[in-house]
Amino acid sequence: MKAVLCKQWGPPETLVVEEVASPVPGPGEVLVAVHAAGVNFPDSLIIQKKYQVQPELPFSPGAEVAGVVSAVGEGVRAWKPGDRVIANTAWGGYAQELVARAERLVPIPDGMDFPVASAYVLAYGTGLFALKDRAKLVAGETLLVLGAAGGVGIAAVEIGKAMGARVIAAASSDDKLALCREHGADETIDYTREDLRERLKVLTGGKGPDVIYDPVGGALTEQAFRSIAWEGRHLVIGFAAGEIPKLPLNLPLLKTASLVGAFWGAFVQRDPKRTREHMQELFALYQSKKVNPPITRTYRLEEAPQALRDVMERRVKGKVVILPRQ
Repeated sequence: MKAVLCKQWGPPETLVVEEVASPVPGPGEVLVAVHAAGVNFPDSLIIQKKYQVQPELPFSPGAEVAGVVSAVGEGVRAWKPGDRVIANTAWGGYAQELVARAERLVPIPDGMDFPVASAYVLAYGTGLFALKDRAKLVAGETLLVLGAAGGVGIAAVEIGKAMGARVIAAASSDDKLALCREHGADETIDYTREDLRERLKVLTGGKGPDVIYDPVGGALTEQAFRSIAWEGRHLVIGFAAGEIPKLPLNLPLLKTASLVGAFWGAFVQRDPKRTREHMQELFALYQSKKVNPPITRTYRLEEAPQALRDVMERRVKGKVVILPRQ
């Protein structure tokens, strides 16, 4: 089979595509023929040795795939060859085949194709976990989404709307903001041309957003937090800007506000029962058409470095996907 390999730590351009032996599922494992692999920002970090977990070299990046079960290991009863599944792993997805633990698979719901399935669970799972469990977003509250046109941002916009929030989407260009409006944003802010704090004052009548969804980090974090509402919740999702911000601790004190971390990958491992409940809710949202992940571009396996570079440089709108079998 073909696989994208990280054989040395570095930027996407150091990745190579090679023929490797097909993996064999061991006890409790499942072999998946990969039809689509979602491209996520952490994929660009793991190849540079900048992520929370690290595999041994060489390895294939890619934490989220959709495909068909082709074989099962000893003791696996829940899956059989031919099942359409989504698999979530820390790495290994940019390949034509993947071995995953049986418990890390979920069935693809009827009506969902492979590209959408490969780009759904991580982004929308993060959004649901963060907004429902961590921020406890309530209908009628105001939600500010930073980096709102990316895959994780669009997911937060759609889930926030489904939960009854008023959603303000902040992004860096007119075309990105147009995508946010198409997916339910009530108001938009271009933070390359508008003062984020002043615009938030106008849009919230001086109150500020109740919940801030922040997958960006960098300078925007403090600007947004200084605008937060009384008893607001600022969700720390990630640092796509490349800089981990340092907030003065008097800011949460002055607003009785909270900084709330939301690491979905750890949640999945620590609370399997709650994760299954979230999966059921996520697929119900999709089938009810309350959410609609935008797949804006697909790449061949050989184009994986370009896909990662596009994500790193924030050129991507919505979600992008690698199709290993094209």
